[in-house]
Amino acid sequence: MRYERDSFQRAYLTIAGSAAAIATIGAVFAALLSTDSLAAPAVAPSNVTEPRVTGTTRVGQVLRTTRGEWSGTEPIQYAYRWFRCEGPGAPDASNCSRISNAANASYTLREADAGFRIRSQVVARNAEGSATATSNPTSAVIGARPVNTTEPTITGTARVGSTLEANRGQWAGNTPITYAFVWLRCNDKGDNCSEIQGANDTSYEVRDADTGRTIRVRVTARNDRGTTSAISNPTGVVGTNQPPPGTALPVGDLKAAGDRLVVATVQFSPNPVTSRTAPITARVRVTARGGRPVSGAAVFMRATPRVVQGQTAQTGGDGWVTLTLVPNGAFPQPRNGFNVQFFIKASRPGDPGLGGIAGYRLVQVRLAG
Repeated sequence: MRYERDSFQRAYLTIAGSAAAIATIGAVFAALLSTDSLAAPAVAPSNVTEPRVTGTTRVGQVLRTTRGEWSGTEPIQYAYRWFRCEGPGAPDASNCSRISNAANASYTLREADAGFRIRSQVVARNAEGSATATSNPTSAVIGARPVNTTEPTITGTARVGSTLEANRGQWAGNTPITYAFVWLRCNDKGDNCSEIQGANDTSYEVRDADTGRTIRVRVTARNDRGTTSAISNPTGVVGTNQPPPGTALPVGDLKAAGDRLVVATVQFSPNPVTSRTAPITARVRVTARGGRPVSGAAVFMRATPRVVQGQTAQTGGDGWVTLTLVPNGAFPQPRNGFNVQFFIKASRPGDPGLGGIAGYRLVQVRLAG
């Protein structure tokens, strides 16, 4: 009886041991299946949402970039680059200049960035590879000193006797900004330019000496942080349309219905003005009907505000009149970067107020000290 009981116990232990072994083998296979057969493959980074730059685009301000959204196997490491672009630049910043010493998620704008647009770039890396994503460009960076954002332009017909008008273009920088104009006479291709003496106003009457040449205007912007100049594109080649001598129109022949006096040219002497007391001479030419000079037109001129004594005189047979303007005690101390503005009215003697054929113009003369 005891023999039978011992045999039964040995058989039970053998069966139990076999069951435990089977369970252990099953657990090993399950682990192998979960780690090898079912594991997701490793993937290199891929950009889902591009980086975005925020901040005020002014020299001295801080721009910040997000890294965007990425997919790929973690861990992913991120590196940052910044680029300076002319205009918007290429979407991947390939035609932009990489900014040195700029490798963080923030960037402080420098004076060298003024007038340019900025892009950030994020490089994502993991064990499987890397990818790059570039932000959209910012707006143009505003500098402390003047920066030209849209070049000056010239309107009008490039023909002798016609008047050209200069638009200073668009500028950015610390305000206030003052502007000075210089007209340039260039060859027929717009090169080899030279300054035209006395042509420092926003308008310019084309002269015989300009025939066969082109005209450009240089605008100089100045504030307390510096000076910057920009030049317009050239006009077309100047043609001749000068009225023959002795063909001035008497102001009395002009009709209120259709005729209008034009203050075509204003020349100051000295220019720039360097004295608070010395008289200022202004030569004014009045035209009408396609640039023909007008004789007998009454020309009134004074400063605004009234820092000189105003004067009225009539044009001669060539359409010109010379006025002498005497500074008063309110005339400003001449210094670089400042101007005095003048109001000019050309009218027919006896015409009332603002009616008739009167023409008006605001001009300025530079100060220097």
